[in-house]
Amino acid sequence: MDKYVCDICGYVYDPAVGDPDSGIAPGTPFEEIPDDWCCPLCGVDKSNFSKA
Repeated sequence: MDKYVCDICGYVYDPAVGDPDSGIAPGTPFEEIPDDWCCPLCGVDKSNFSKA
């Protein structure tokens, strides 16, 4: 599974870790995150992430 990085703040979404604080379980690929999910650091949407 690929990691994705926020183009704005540099936060790295690691599917092995997920984003438990936002309800995204470990093991969730970036492509399966709901479209309304936002970067936990700066709040931008998924369209501002690029494959790391």
